[in-house]
Amino acid sequence: MARLSRDFYNQDTLDAARQLLGKYLIRRLDGRSLAGRIVETEAYVGRCDKACHAYGYRRTARTEALFAPPGTAYIYLIYGMYHCLNFVTEPEGEPAAVLLRALEPVAGAEVMARLRYGDKPMTPYRRKNFLNGPGKVCRALALTRAENGLDLTGDALFLCDKPEDAGLPPFSPPAGEKIVAGPRVGVDYAEEARDFPWRFRLLQEV
Repeated sequence: MARLSRDFYNQDTLDAARQLLGKYLIRRLDGRSLAGRIVETEAYVGRCDKACHAYGYRRTARTEALFAPPGTAYIYLIYGMYHCLNFVTEPEGEPAAVLLRALEPVAGAEVMARLRYGDKPMTPYRRKNFLNGPGKVCRALALTRAENGLDLTGDALFLCDKPEDAGLPPFSPPAGEKIVAGPRVGVDYAEEARDFPWRFRLLQEV
């Protein structure tokens, strides 16, 4: 199976955040493949970014995975209830990562819906808000702190250029998409860093 190599993650974090748009995230769970197309990311760079957990190279038990080799999963818990998945970037020892903010479901949607909503029916509202937030994505993929530190070049959780690279049927993305950049979400505490245009989204051109 072809998947993104460690070399892909070993690059400038902002470049990685843009290049991850349109890639496919694959989660192997209980013999099933859950897959989604990445449509929104945010970049975090510890050496200069007050919104990053490891700003100024602050190293703690929580942030240890940020210092790991590129291509490591950094998963943390916010508000005591929501997990967030990040892809560690740049050389080992440089605390930087790309936060996964939103996915478009590609394979295993029924399993993801059950993980996300339980036995509740998939209403239009729930479908619209299915995977459009980092906590929603992690819940739908059964990702918790237990998966923190996973190697993204392994078999349990990885990324690829197209679904066929993971043995899945082809997927046709919407036509006429463009990348839109803007400030990140929920970082008002980060002084000047709150205005960094480090949130990237795939949107259809009107």
